Amino acid sequence: MAAPAGRVADIKSARLTRDEVQANFADLHPRLTPHEAHVEADRCYFCYDAPCVTACPTGIDIPLFIRQISADNPKGAAKTILAENILGGMCARVCPTETLCEQACVRNTAEEKPVKIGELQRYATDFLMDEDAHPFVRAPQTGKKIAVVGAGPAGLSCAHRLAMHGHDVTIYDAREKAGGLNEFGIAAYKTVDDFAQRELAFLLQIGGIAIETGKTLGRDLKLADLRTRYDAVFLGMGLAGVNALRAEGEELQGVEDAVDYIAHLRQAKDLSSLPVGRRVVVIGGGMTAIDIAVQSKLLGAEDVTIVYRRGKEQMNASPYEQDLAQTRGVKIKHWAQPVRVIGANGSATAIEFEYTRQGAGGLQGTGERFTLDADMVFKAIGQTFVAAPIGGDDAIALEKGRIKVDDERRTSVAGIWAGGDCVAGGEDLTVAAVQDGKLAAESIHRALSA
Repeated sequence: MAAPAGRVADIKSARLTRDEVQANFADLHPRLTPHEAHVEADRCYFCYDAPCVTACPTGIDIPLFIRQISADNPKGAAKTILAENILGGMCARVCPTETLCEQACVRNTAEEKPVKIGELQRYATDFLMDEDAHPFVRAPQTGKKIAVVGAGPAGLSCAHRLAMHGHDVTIYDAREKAGGLNEFGIAAYKTVDDFAQRELAFLLQIGGIAIETGKTLGRDLKLADLRTRYDAVFLGMGLAGVNALRAEGEELQGVEDAVDYIAHLRQAKDLSSLPVGRRVVVIGGGMTAIDIAVQSKLLGAEDVTIVYRRGKEQMNASPYEQDLAQTRGVKIKHWAQPVRVIGANGSATAIEFEYTRQGAGGLQGTGERFTLDADMVFKAIGQTFVAAPIGGDDAIALEKGRIKVDDERRTSVAGIWAGGDCVAGGEDLTVAAVQDGKLAAESIHRALSA
């Protein structure tokens, strides 16, 4: 159905009152009470060779930390978690446990639900952070200096582990505030009360870590210079590029990058002041698509639809996240791809789609089309790695457009390691980035100690 003739875009702020928006963005999973934590911990079988540990990218000893909670030792549980994942508090909030540790839980059957591992992890780490007691002690200083590019999960994890070993670390980040994806890219209802910055402050208590913001590799920093000034370099700068929609009308007002909008939302002092359309269409099928769709609804959008070019099973967003969006009133439409954005007076008013199908040669358009009214169109179709800053005479090898690394996260250039979303084969998960940083740090420490 075509957009009504003469329809104008309807984007405005304050669709809801500040109190209504604040209530909408309340904590998605409030912390368990001590009684709830003990009851849930008692459900764990404390399996030998527990499958949940194997499913955890950072290898946390899950049965041990749950047993410690059951024994009324949440501080010990937190140390068990943080020894493997220093950003365990954030991962407890945003990690897709439903497809990792909880999916592997032996209680995850048709008759039972898995142990709430993520919520128990949050209970323990929050308890320790509330006491403001950093659980690790820094080793004697080694005199070695390491540069970390990127203050996101990979960079922070690498820096903390290196500092624990006694090395001095300087983190450089392009943004005005450290935290990376945790600060700028996670849905606000998952990380309330400025948690990313509180966790960052907690991490920095180890000492030996300096952070310089507003420093971009390629503009303010040169890789060759970092190699000269430091004993080792870790690259964890994530994905700075955004894929284009490649549809006519993409330049119209109201067509936004979901990543940029979420970053702006995360820094807003008053969420009710953010402009949002009455009718919002999101293009994509990953976590960013879910996050921007749900938050648009929470800001007061009346009609929000996610359109994905393939089927439900191919969506990168987990079934849990898809269900979360739909329970918040978001519609999800599969097997359709954007053709053109329709506009009036320079602003988007609708978007035309073509139905798709899986053919012998891949995804194909069927020729059949439909149109959705849209005041705002969010592009959530993935980000790309910007390789220019790591080129030059000593260019780092790439694989499928990202940095090629080995099992220890070493790049093709001696003295340079990398991890997180910027490396080939990365899982684009906070927990996977943390593991990359940890593995690289241990490899750097071995190299500097040889």
